[in-house]
Amino acid sequence: MTDSAEPRTETTDSGPGGYAAARLRLLQEESRSGPPRRSALAGLTDQWLAALLAGGAETSGITGGVALVAVGGYGRGELSPRSDLDVVLLHDGSADPSALAALADHVWYPVWDMGLALDHSVRTPDEARKTAADDLKVQLGLLDARHLAGDETLTAGLRTTVLADWRAQAPARLPELRELCQERAERHGELQFLLEPDLKEARGGLRDATALRAIAASWLADAPREGLDEARRRLLDTRDALHLATGRAADRLSLQEQDQIATAVGLLDADALLRQVYESARTIAYASDVTWREVDRVLRARSAGRPRLRGLLGGRGRGGSGSGSAQTAGERSPLAEGVVEQDGEVVLARAARPERDPVLPLRAAAAAAQGGLPLSLHAVRRLAAAARPLPVPWPPEAREELVTLLGAGESTVGVWEALEAEGLITRLLPDWERVRCRPQRNPVHRWTVDRHLVETAVRASALSRRVGRPDLLLVAALLHDIGKGWPGDHSVVGETIVRDLAARIGFDRADVSVLATLVRHHLLLVETATRRDLDDPATVHAVAEVVRGPGTLELLHALTEADALATGPAAWSAWRGALVADLVKRVAAVLAGEPAADPDAPQQITAEQERLAIEARRTGGPVLALHARPEALPPGDETAEPEPIGVELLIAVPDQSGVLAAAAGVLALHRLTVRAADLRAVDLPSELDGADRGVLLLSWRVAAEYGSLPQAARLRNDLLRALDGSLDIVARLAEREAAYRKYPRRRSVHAPPPRVTVAPGSSQLATVIEVRAQDVPGLLHRIGRALEAAGVTVRSAHVSTLGANAVDAFYVTDAAGAPLAPQHAAEVAHEVEQALR
Repeated sequence: MTDSAEPRTETTDSGPGGYAAARLRLLQEESRSGPPRRSALAGLTDQWLAALLAGGAETSGITGGVALVAVGGYGRGELSPRSDLDVVLLHDGSADPSALAALADHVWYPVWDMGLALDHSVRTPDEARKTAADDLKVQLGLLDARHLAGDETLTAGLRTTVLADWRAQAPARLPELRELCQERAERHGELQFLLEPDLKEARGGLRDATALRAIAASWLADAPREGLDEARRRLLDTRDALHLATGRAADRLSLQEQDQIATAVGLLDADALLRQVYESARTIAYASDVTWREVDRVLRARSAGRPRLRGLLGGRGRGGSGSGSAQTAGERSPLAEGVVEQDGEVVLARAARPERDPVLPLRAAAAAAQGGLPLSLHAVRRLAAAARPLPVPWPPEAREELVTLLGAGESTVGVWEALEAEGLITRLLPDWERVRCRPQRNPVHRWTVDRHLVETAVRASALSRRVGRPDLLLVAALLHDIGKGWPGDHSVVGETIVRDLAARIGFDRADVSVLATLVRHHLLLVETATRRDLDDPATVHAVAEVVRGPGTLELLHALTEADALATGPAAWSAWRGALVADLVKRVAAVLAGEPAADPDAPQQITAEQERLAIEARRTGGPVLALHARPEALPPGDETAEPEPIGVELLIAVPDQSGVLAAAAGVLALHRLTVRAADLRAVDLPSELDGADRGVLLLSWRVAAEYGSLPQAARLRNDLLRALDGSLDIVARLAEREAAYRKYPRRRSVHAPPPRVTVAPGSSQLATVIEVRAQDVPGLLHRIGRALEAAGVTVRSAHVSTLGANAVDAFYVTDAAGAPLAPQHAAEVAHEVEQALR
């Protein structure tokens, strides 16, 4: 930015009071924001620093040979409200060192007195050049050097030499820059998927945009220009609002500030803000990918002794990526009709006519994904500009190419992003627009909705050999959450969308029905397996009535696993996989016509559980077994690292009231986090011990919150005391909670209130009470106490934790062992919810 391009700014005196007042007025102007305000703030600061330099020169007696230079973001004129001032005091070496130090102090101290962050240095042009050669970050800052005051020839000379050095050293320094970008991405993650993104440091953020400017300045490559400036502007506007809201030089967009920032930038709510931020980050990240590929290609050509024409001329290719020149260099290898590989990218054949071939975009994408190659920017843009829309329904070839694209595995992601960047995905699948860049507030999810759908297809591709119709699996994986772009239950809405969309894609009526079932019930297996009693025949029959056939069951099983694996590490484990597989096995048996399990038959227990139960019956007290479970491979991923299942705690205790609350309370006192739990009552055959009373078996999967696990003997002693009333768990937990309040932890978001509901029709033998709440220490203890106070008997319990959320189901009966009446069940649910609130 040049001085002549700056908007009018207020003039101010060199004193901090005058500048501070003018600065405050500017920042409080609601009519001026965005680039005009950043430019005006930079101009105002320019005047102030220039006046400080002039006053310092007069005081120190220096009459020439010095210049004040802005670098970095300040050099670009992008001064946010709390941005650092990056300034270099440049001198020709003729000034007396003490006078030069006095001049510097005259400039720096007023800035510090204002409370502004200052990144400063005093150097000659040669010193600045040498420092830049040694420090890449310094060199990047100097590329944006801008004259503020003093000797303009010094600034101009520095700019010329730094730029010349950068272009001469670019082949060696650009790989170093790329390494910096990659290290930063590993530390801070991808901006477009983070709930609390760092607008500056995360991949796709402002640092990457600055790196693209540096690459363009090298003349080796240039970034795609379309949308890039707008993406940078939106991120800068968001950061401005964040600075004003927090009063700090903050770059992380915390959850508690997002609604306020959304209002400040004129958006409806925090979700709209995140979506805009994600879209901007995606534009920058995609431009970075394309540009770095071009840099690699140019450097490969140079190292092979084949310098390209644009490198020799030092010019920029049309379209910003050099893809046009890539089509004239190197050999072409055919991949599909109208599609060839050249220079490590997929480009269109010379004879390709996208205006006459509506399937060409999908064919090119499928060929690229199957070959593990990127689609060239030039090819994608040509397809977006010229390709005809597909007829409805799609021809079989188009549907097959879509399935081929989705079945390519990891390479699908990059190709899909290239199509999406140029608007081809929403042209093919109009409903995709509603989920594009849509944030997911549940911390269990690691991706936005659209990326999660693509990742699910990637995971499903690895499971395609397990099903008879891999095409249906892959399309269901891509569309299973498509309803999240609309109000209401996303599964119900998604079913309606998929019926229309699948018919448009060209599936017949029977396949459309299967896809609709998969989308409508994609959560059925995992929710049933982890929250319902699989020994209850009603549970298995309810699932069988939904799937209706073994083909749909195997598809739903694979989709369930792919969906969970693509969600995040908290959504799937060997334990969950085993539960789902057990449910699928039982449902398959029902579908095959095998007789259902007799609900009155004795429940199957393991040899260890039987041993513990007999011992508990004999001694009349609790018996415990605590041991680490063996490691296992995550289901469906034989190449992964073994996954620790955790520590299993088995407890057998004679059937009596209060066992669940007492056991959960003891675990909480010992700082054991419950990851999963199962409680059930078993009746031992009388010939085993001659007794008639039942035994409660509790199976826990736990982890130590701090330190090592307690000894089983200590747990048993405390459980004995809790059951006989000598250990007041409620008081002990209250004391710990009071201690926590003295040292409150910082929390970035308030958890929603707990919700307790009755799940009607889930069982013929008991009433199912479902609890959804924030997973906090002592939660299960409080639930157990509330159920005990309500006078119901817990027949079985199924506890699961997803991230910070607990989703627990309790099968309860009345004193006679029968399900609760509807009114009674509603009252119990209300009492439990009130106890948790």
